[in-house]
Amino acid sequence: MMMAKKQESRMPIYNLVVVGLSGTEKEKGQCGVGKSCLCNRFVRPSADDFHLDHTSVLSTSDFGGRVVNNDHFLFWGEVGRVLEDGADCRMHVVEQTEFIDDQTFQPHRSTALQPYIKRAASTKLASAEKLMYFCTDQLGLEQDFEQKQMPEGKLQVDGFLLCVDVSRGMNRNFDDQMKFVTNLFNHLSKTKKPIVLVLTKCDEGVERYIKDSHTFAITKKNLQVVETSARSNVNVDLAFLTLIQLVDKGRGKPKIIPYFEALKNQSQLIASAKDRYEWLVNHIVKNHNETWPNVSRRMQTSPEYKEYVFLEGTGKAKKLFQQHIHRLKQEHIERRRKAYLSALPLALSSLVSELDEIEHLSWSGVQKVLESKKDFDHWFVVLDDAPWEDTPHLDNMEDERIPFDVLDTTAAEIIFDAHLEHLRNECKRAQMRHEFKAKLASSPFITPGKPWEEARSFIMNEDFYQWLEEPEYLDIYNRHQKAIIDRAKEDFQELLLEYSELFYELEVDA
Repeated sequence: MMMAKKQESRMPIYNLVVVGLSGTEKEKGQCGVGKSCLCNRFVRPSADDFHLDHTSVLSTSDFGGRVVNNDHFLFWGEVGRVLEDGADCRMHVVEQTEFIDDQTFQPHRSTALQPYIKRAASTKLASAEKLMYFCTDQLGLEQDFEQKQMPEGKLQVDGFLLCVDVSRGMNRNFDDQMKFVTNLFNHLSKTKKPIVLVLTKCDEGVERYIKDSHTFAITKKNLQVVETSARSNVNVDLAFLTLIQLVDKGRGKPKIIPYFEALKNQSQLIASAKDRYEWLVNHIVKNHNETWPNVSRRMQTSPEYKEYVFLEGTGKAKKLFQQHIHRLKQEHIERRRKAYLSALPLALSSLVSELDEIEHLSWSGVQKVLESKKDFDHWFVVLDDAPWEDTPHLDNMEDERIPFDVLDTTAAEIIFDAHLEHLRNECKRAQMRHEFKAKLASSPFITPGKPWEEARSFIMNEDFYQWLEEPEYLDIYNRHQKAIIDRAKEDFQELLLEYSELFYELEVDA
């Protein structure tokens, strides 16, 4: 007969027990089979409440505390879920384990002197004033955690979850584990209570171990198998709810979801939650000086924040925030760097505009020349702390002066090289302008009034033609034309004056 109790609201409460290979390191290897992590993830599924480490090696005082209570089982508490048919139910979760003395490394002596396999198959559990277990840190500090007692100090078991670790356990032989599981299953089956075979650590599962576990289940009549990963939070609820449906057969036959299908669903859920959370962070955080305490407090009520923290934890949420802050700061640094580098040509033009002063110097030598200029402080600022992007100057938007250590970058040296080349070109252009003017002055082909289109053919092959732009040629040529036309006018006027008597005589004769 099903031992589920009824509350005043008629909501059923099921008492479920998690069992599996337990004992000393010699018997189970260097790590457990995942019973505690399975219970932890089901009872307290949020990432912040999930702990990977649950030691079974305890001091005598911790073993005698009210949480362990001198028992070899843990009361994980009460949890509610909604079943497939929409009905609400409550569950008490108990883990049957074996606690080891940290001095003798042998099992602690308890009131129940039975070996683990017989004790784990017990359908009646009793422990007066036993407290709900949270994590290893709780032991010895019970007052710092919620203190909830196992109801009435006793429970009547409705079903078992039999765990099999399908990972490559350290110093554990899988075949030996299966011998233990077979023996344990035989004892559990005598209780006539429903059993679900739970494959744990499938995220690290060995294909042969998984296959052998399914083969084992096939040999047992109606033994349901659920592949889980407490670390990845895959199929954990399914394992417990499958057992509920076996306990309460009126709730229909359970639908088992393969591990990799469930993993894909969980991964998509997390990816979607991450996208929404990152959108929220991008929407809220615009300044790289924002701090996690302030931002997380503002996001507390946001469903995007709550969902992601539930699935992945505050640590990962904070890490994504920090990555966003880092991106914002790098973008801000890059904007400032571009602004400084954009201003650098103006600074160089203002402070070192003479080619002769800097042509023979290296870039580091030019920097010393810059420091000696009286207007240096107008263009540059020397910061006590370097690099400049780690100083308050980064956020001083009113001070547009260039941090002097920006000049130590390759980009700044490239700008200086361009400035130097510009000065050389200007010098060459000035020389070419001078030679062009001299060419115009000395050429017998450039006569007053000759159009530029005709005159250009006389200089097409000259070296200086490549250095000057067409408008500049035209301007110089027009000026030259004006000068020689004016000179021709003056010469003509002087000629007229010189022969004025001749013109006078012509006028008289007329």
